[in-house]
Amino acid sequence: MATLAELVATLETAYPPRLAEPWDSVGLVCGDPAETVRRVLFAVDVTAGVVDEAVRWGAQAVVAHHPLLLRGVDSVSADRPKGALIHRLIRSGCALFTAHTNADSADPGVSDALAEALGLTVTGPLDPKYVPAVDKWTVQVPPEHAAAVLAALFAAGAGGAGDYREAAWRVTGTGQFRPLDGANPALGTVGELARVAEERLEVVAAPGSRAAVLAALRTAHPYEEPAYHVTERAALTGNQGLGRIGTLAAPLTLREFTARAAAALPETAWGVRAAGEPDRVLRTVAVCGGAGDSLLDTAARRGVDAYLTADLRHHPADEHLRRSGPALIDAAHWATEFPWCAQAAAVAAAGLPELETRVSTVRTDPWTVGCGG
Repeated sequence: MATLAELVATLETAYPPRLAEPWDSVGLVCGDPAETVRRVLFAVDVTAGVVDEAVRWGAQAVVAHHPLLLRGVDSVSADRPKGALIHRLIRSGCALFTAHTNADSADPGVSDALAEALGLTVTGPLDPKYVPAVDKWTVQVPPEHAAAVLAALFAAGAGGAGDYREAAWRVTGTGQFRPLDGANPALGTVGELARVAEERLEVVAAPGSRAAVLAALRTAHPYEEPAYHVTERAALTGNQGLGRIGTLAAPLTLREFTARAAAALPETAWGVRAAGEPDRVLRTVAVCGGAGDSLLDTAARRGVDAYLTADLRHHPADEHLRRSGPALIDAAHWATEFPWCAQAAAVAAAGLPELETRVSTVRTDPWTVGCGG
């Protein structure tokens, strides 16, 4: 039987908390990590209807995209709307876990699920996250001192690579040097060329730890002047980041693609609307699940034919089109993120096959009436 801690670990492997925006609130909201979990319900929002469904079904955990407690709170008393939900979840033995902007930027993440629903082949992120720069330290040291120097470097923060620690590369070679007058060499004689066996050590470290790593190196190294070199690797882009760019298997007009989106996404009162020439031919489409008007300029720079997202505002959209940017498709916020629920459920089931998972049938889109045409 799986535990809540195992469920959290599985989900945080797929949606690493480090990818969350600084203002966000993600992770375990309530629940005992040691408790067992058999049934998990997945939803975009935590509403009274979703909690009712979870309790009726006998779920031990709800996994939501939108945080219930995003902004700072000083009370979760049961006489407040959000507090009442927290109290009911706890009384029912049901935990709550949130994956928000970390799920937006993960690979795969929210926008991958959206792109798949729309029949797009993803080629990369719309707004990629950069892999941080990292230092590579190269150090020459006598073999008998290599272990002590490595231990000091590790203690100072070097040797970390992703989920690994104490990572290093070692090779034995021959070093040479000639001590000059005034030197006090640990090996060799002043004025004479010395050739000694040395190990070459290579470790990586964050640029911010340079002072600590250098101090540790100088303390642990037996040489009067340690031989070392530091190289900074440039920051690189990866497959993580907000939004996705995708290609269509065959060109479609804006009108045709908008109809496809309306058919592929869950129906809402908001519907799906487009801005641009209806017969414009589309081959590449950028998507961003949720509110994505902050990436309008990014979509324009990436040269896509159209950009589908949610919550587009009148003036930014109008100005974007006046600059001859991509055609715009605006869908309901909830609808663009709903495909992620099935993705997250599949992640949990793959990591913990004993779980029973379900995507909530409660439509949490807040809009209930749509008129006009």
